[in-house]
Amino acid sequence: MNKARATAIGSISILLWGTLALLTQLTENRLPPFQLLAMTFTIAWLLMFTKGLLFGPPPLAALRQPPRAWLLGVGGLFGYHACYFAAMALAPAVEVSLLAYLWPLLIVLLSALLPGQKLQLAHIAGALLALAGCWLLLDRGDGGFEWRYWPGYALAIGCALLWSGYSVASRLLAQGREEAATDAVGGHCAATAALGFTCHLLWETWAWPQGTLQWLGIVGLGLGPVGVAFYTWDYGIKRGDLRLLGVLAYGAPLVSTLLLVLWGYAESSWGLALSCLLIVGGALLAGMGPRLWGRQTDRDTATPA
Repeated sequence: MNKARATAIGSISILLWGTLALLTQLTENRLPPFQLLAMTFTIAWLLMFTKGLLFGPPPLAALRQPPRAWLLGVGGLFGYHACYFAAMALAPAVEVSLLAYLWPLLIVLLSALLPGQKLQLAHIAGALLALAGCWLLLDRGDGGFEWRYWPGYALAIGCALLWSGYSVASRLLAQGREEAATDAVGGHCAATAALGFTCHLLWETWAWPQGTLQWLGIVGLGLGPVGVAFYTWDYGIKRGDLRLLGVLAYGAPLVSTLLLVLWGYAESSWGLALSCLLIVGGALLAGMGPRLWGRQTDRDTATPA
């Protein structure tokens, strides 16, 4: 499978992550966070377990991974979500979201450290343009950063570092065939669910979902933004264009906002339209800029006949 197709598969994750806010709205935000994490990651594991039984490889075979692959996978999935939940409890949601969404830009920058990778100006410019659109989209102008919330801000920055580090390191570890197996993500989801249940038992009280919509929200989260999304992201970052995926990731909050507008949970505005232009423009610049500039360089350096 070629690089462009792998990048397209990875971008499915971004669309699915865009449904996160809408599906969370269906749960009515009444479930304890670690309980919700544990339930959704359990569904994600069952999804891959069933896939293994029906189409292979056998679920147990997919678990045979080197310790460093387990540490990276579980650390990335559970570490990011644990830091995110803690940050949301210690600081306002808007500022947490703004800081946590530094991870796509960090992916673009850190990808230059990978063997054989070269960071071009178009990648940086595109990422910064999309970041500006993301910040404009998320920042509603209410309040601002305050030093009293610095523990939450630090955890939000930790989210960005953890997920960007996980994504880039996964690409690096994919040099070995076994370590590149996307099916192993099922085991990582199972371990993350177990850790989520442990934290829930320690710090939370179980709350049964009420009504069909809440159950639909939980199942939808487990199958989509927590389920399929992590598998397609793993495939994309290991085999596709990691820098372009980093820029495209800024489309997730855009998709999220558009869905909330369509379902009546948010209102459209000129700021939303401008955010769309900045995010799409940044993605196009990062995706097409290096090719266009490369062709221009080739013409400039060509030897006259």
